[in-house]
Amino acid sequence: MLNAGGSGDTICAVATPVGEGGIGIIRISGPDTLAIASRFIRIRSGIPLCTIESHRLHLADILPVNVSVSEASFRVLAPIDEALVVYMKAPRSYTAEDVIEIHAHGSQAVLAMISESCLQAGCRLATPGEFTKRAFLNGRLDLSQAEGVLATIKATSEQSLAIAQRHLRGDLKQEVDQLRSRLLAMLAQLEAGIDFVEEDIEFVGRDELMKVLCETADVVGAALNSSRTGRVLREGARVVIVGRPNVGKSSLLNRLLGDSRAIVTNTPGTTRDLIEETVHFDGCTLSLVDTAGLRDTSDEIEREGIRRTEDAVRDADLLIIVIDANDLAQAAPIFDIPMFDGRKFVVVLNKIDLLTSGQVEGLSAYLSLPANVVSLPISTVTGEGLKTLREIITDRVGLRILEPAQSVTITNIRHQEILLRCRDYLAKALESIESGTPPECVAVDLRGAADALGEITGAITSDEVLNRIFSQFCIGK
Repeated sequence: MLNAGGSGDTICAVATPVGEGGIGIIRISGPDTLAIASRFIRIRSGIPLCTIESHRLHLADILPVNVSVSEASFRVLAPIDEALVVYMKAPRSYTAEDVIEIHAHGSQAVLAMISESCLQAGCRLATPGEFTKRAFLNGRLDLSQAEGVLATIKATSEQSLAIAQRHLRGDLKQEVDQLRSRLLAMLAQLEAGIDFVEEDIEFVGRDELMKVLCETADVVGAALNSSRTGRVLREGARVVIVGRPNVGKSSLLNRLLGDSRAIVTNTPGTTRDLIEETVHFDGCTLSLVDTAGLRDTSDEIEREGIRRTEDAVRDADLLIIVIDANDLAQAAPIFDIPMFDGRKFVVVLNKIDLLTSGQVEGLSAYLSLPANVVSLPISTVTGEGLKTLREIITDRVGLRILEPAQSVTITNIRHQEILLRCRDYLAKALESIESGTPPECVAVDLRGAADALGEITGAITSDEVLNRIFSQFCIGK
């Protein structure tokens, strides 16, 4: 088996987050795991550490390391902590190497002292992501699964976690392997035909080749189409609240957050800067942004706030345009603002608590809205309409359509860039076939598409790519 960096070192690191906790875990992995750990771990039952059964927890004392102490001294040495120790014999471990995990108390002082014992006993401190990198190099995970580990750690919502878990289970690997296998099969037949061109033997027909390439391009295209949803799952949808001053934008932000985050007054222009907070709706992560009120002003600070509003609108996945239901005459011009052109938005008619039920019913008829624009009467005072607004937001950012049974969703920018290259190679190959270009040229593009897919799983990769990927991990993973 290969080791990270080809060194064969035994590595260690704290695998739990920094901070006070009930439990802290130190992980050791490598060929000398048992020999090194035996120098500072004393099993309470008295059995030697090197003889303990794999995958079973044992109560143990964790001791400081002193290379000069005798075996007798080892037995009476004051422990750093008592802990549960589990040995996982290779290859049935996370890294596919011998692994020991020490489950100690979560004090940072305790974990630091145990880590020092590991280092003094012969371990090397792991680099960021080195445990997962070893799992990849030892064939325990493919590269897309390794990235699924990182995505699982960073998941901020139920849906992003579900997608990360599918990648970790190997769903993306399976789909990519199937596509790549078909392309390589076509490539083998195409190259065989090139080798035996003088015998006039055709190993793969033009129609069959085009059929496979078109089907592959369709799957790749669908995966790329999922990348927008993937970005929203990865980063959270950006929902920007806009409108004129004093229409209730800050009150709406506070209501959606369930917290008094923004200052609310009757004075127009209170909000001068962007206020951004994260909230979860139906398992989806959203970034809600409150903005400066849109109006002509000579106040330099307020004008800068409006400029920042324009920047936020450009980056928004969804706009919520807030209108004062008691002053619809001021509402119509807002739809003529150029920065709203082509944007996806929802109109909320706020302050309906100040209207009669008959007046509320006539709001939509009075206000002429662009086609396909949803308008919703709400009150940030009573909360009326806010439940429906949450549902509309979730629908409009496109996350309700995500079903567990659908094809793998692309959430990783690296995967998206690779699939774009693969699509380009497939398009060139199809164009070459249709124009009667020699099969050697088709083979080059076919090989390019297959190699691109191989980069997703790590079948084809480089040290530079691996280092870039695993450097994003924490040290203990």
